[in-house]
Amino acid sequence: MVDLRAFVVIDSLQPQFAAFLATVAQGFLPRTGQASLFVEIAPGMEINRVTDIALKSTRVTPGMQIVERHFGMLEVHADSQADVRQAGAAILSALELKEEQRLRPRVVSDQVVRHLDDHQCMLINRMRHGNMIMAGQTLFILECEPASLRGARGQRGGEGGRHQHPRGAGLRQLRPGLHRRGGEGRGSGAARGGPGPGGPDRTRARLVGGRTPAPEGGS
Repeated sequence: MVDLRAFVVIDSLQPQFAAFLATVAQGFLPRTGQASLFVEIAPGMEINRVTDIALKSTRVTPGMQIVERHFGMLEVHADSQADVRQAGAAILSALELKEEQRLRPRVVSDQVVRHLDDHQCMLINRMRHGNMIMAGQTLFILECEPASLRGARGQRGGEGGRHQHPRGAGLRQLRPGLHRRGGEGRGSGAARGGPGPGGPDRTRARLVGGRTPAPEGGS
């Protein structure tokens, strides 16, 4: 029995997000404007079969395949949005699943750190996969599950070119810091274990609506 944790289609990769993916993808790198599909399932080993189905059903190119004991994640992309959506439909059909069965996302933590200190910038930049962050800038950190939702959130965060991506994390967690140029006063925002004060993020729920995820085990 395969559990569909995430199923996210991006119709057109934004320049910053496409460039960020190129720093972490171990497969064929996506380009700006291409369509992309992120699929995360459990158990992890089944992702090999999912990759086989996607590649043989249409003309898509794999950018990432991550296999863990509990979860597996696949990213494929193509110039044609129709090819990407067809690959997704083939995956769901073979697994006998529906898109509505994917997990509802859960925000584990979101933080805003304002007017970053030089030393903290050094620590972040040593582990970054994207743009370097500088002292005095403001950093937004988001951790969510399932982690494949980093695709949708990173894409939306990079739209318009107002934010930069200094770093991201692996399959299990999402911490793609978005930072803005210029300071916004000293001090940092407190970490929150859920959505912001305005209530649940409706866009986030709409992207991956469905069941609420169970707590994750160790990998």
